[in-house]
Amino acid sequence: MSDEVEGVILAAGLSSRSSPYNKMALPLGDKTVIERSFEGMYDLVSRIIVVVGWQAVVLQNLLTPYAKVECVLNEAYPEGMFGSVKRGVAHVRAPRFFLQPGDIPLVGRAVYQRLLTIHQDVVIPTYAGRRGHPLLLSNSLVPKILAQPPGTTLRDVLAHSSFTLLPVDDEAILWDLDTAQDYEFLLQKHKERGIPEG
Repeated sequence: MSDEVEGVILAAGLSSRSSPYNKMALPLGDKTVIERSFEGMYDLVSRIIVVVGWQAVVLQNLLTPYAKVECVLNEAYPEGMFGSVKRGVAHVRAPRFFLQPGDIPLVGRAVYQRLLTIHQDVVIPTYAGRRGHPLLLSNSLVPKILAQPPGTTLRDVLAHSSFTLLPVDDEAILWDLDTAQDYEFLLQKHKERGIPEG
């Protein structure tokens, strides 16, 4: 664990394409999607900031047992993901931080460890040439992110920053949960990987 790194998890949005329920609370083995989303980084970071919005209380209750997790409310979550990015990074204190959507839940610890070997303002993992998550960002980017006007995306910000594309051998950096079919896929992949329960 390092005081040099924190995590920001984006978990505020509506689950409109997956189910009427909050997809972050869906079971994935003996844990939920939101718990799996930071499992790989948990022992490597000093704090995890989870940005909640829709059905915030559901996620806050799930995350109460995690001493490192701090929930931050984005009341304007219907306005889009970049608002949640801003809300989360505003709380970052460490020199670097992982930025991870809560609906990409199966990224293994080895990916986070590999990202930490690269010292650059922006480190983006790739698999078979495709960019995925988590990102590893320098907190020097925080003022730039917070200063962006409405309508901006994180991609816009990163396009004007120096970055490193880092090939990794974990395809889970590309696996997100948007639909019921995605959920079935993730359930199967979780079983195939034999991730320890408990």
